[in-house]
Amino acid sequence: MKAVRLIKPGQPLEMQEIPVPSVGAKDVLVRVKAAGICRSDMHYRAGVSPVHPLPLTLGHEVAGMIEEIGAAVRNVKAGDRVCLHYLVTCGDCRYCAQGCEQFCTTGSMIGKYQDGGYAEYIVVPSRNAIPLSEEIPFEQGAIMMCSSATSLHALYKADLKPGESVAIFGVGGLGISAVQLARAFGALDVYGVDINDDKLKLAESYGAIPVNASTTDPVAEIKRLSGGRGVDVALELVGLPQTMKQAVLSLGLFGRAVMVGLADQPFEINSYRDVILKEAQIIGCSDHLLQELPLLVELVRRGALDLSSVVTRTVPLDAEAINAALDDLETFGPSIRTVIMP
Repeated sequence: MKAVRLIKPGQPLEMQEIPVPSVGAKDVLVRVKAAGICRSDMHYRAGVSPVHPLPLTLGHEVAGMIEEIGAAVRNVKAGDRVCLHYLVTCGDCRYCAQGCEQFCTTGSMIGKYQDGGYAEYIVVPSRNAIPLSEEIPFEQGAIMMCSSATSLHALYKADLKPGESVAIFGVGGLGISAVQLARAFGALDVYGVDINDDKLKLAESYGAIPVNASTTDPVAEIKRLSGGRGVDVALELVGLPQTMKQAVLSLGLFGRAVMVGLADQPFEINSYRDVILKEAQIIGCSDHLLQELPLLVELVRRGALDLSSVVTRTVPLDAEAINAALDDLETFGPSIRTVIMP
């Protein structure tokens, strides 16, 4: 089968012919119908976030149809439409037992530590296959599995309550889902911060108050718009020291800043003025949970989370096209989400 793979960090991905993966007793073979190109993949290609073993097929946002099931599989069948939870875990260690499988002692992530979805087929354990309603296109099912799921988990980590205010730094693929989910969970004011006019307009169409960080100081503008209070929750989805600092500075009393974006540089804050005096919290957010995904699928099916405008480009399973999309992410290009359609 064809697969677009990372051969060496810092180098373009390459197309390779590799065997179709074999199916274990508890596994399913999925014919990939859509695979999202995530900002994390850009970091993997660049070597900012190491992946192994190499060469490796990238792609952790995957949806498709089950082609074959293992002998012990009972929860799904061949022909089912599914989207894939990207964390492959043991299900038995203390973290899995606590419902925190992202810290599984033997866990692995597709597209980072085992072959992912930039390919014609992928094998995963059957428990990773989440039923995908007929009403939801495959490309939306794919991006749900990272950008939407991570935004949902971040809002859970923030302990967002109805009536609170939220600032979302970065209204790209994750941010557009975060805007809608925050509104669905009862946030009254949602501020969308970005430097791209088109992304800000889309965020505004979903109920966000746009804040253009290229023309104004976003912290000062959020404080002005909120009557000097700041926000209860800030989600940082970009991964830059500047936006991380801004997320913390935008908080009001008892505010919670959730750090989601991947970064390889630290950021500085005045711990006394910006955290202690406010009793503010800085919270890390790692991945998401299997148990959160059925609700996410149902929110999309019911239209509470609209992803129809989020996929702004599709490309074939082609190394040149995929590398171009990753290049676009490096320069914070206009596309919100690019999806591979093999």
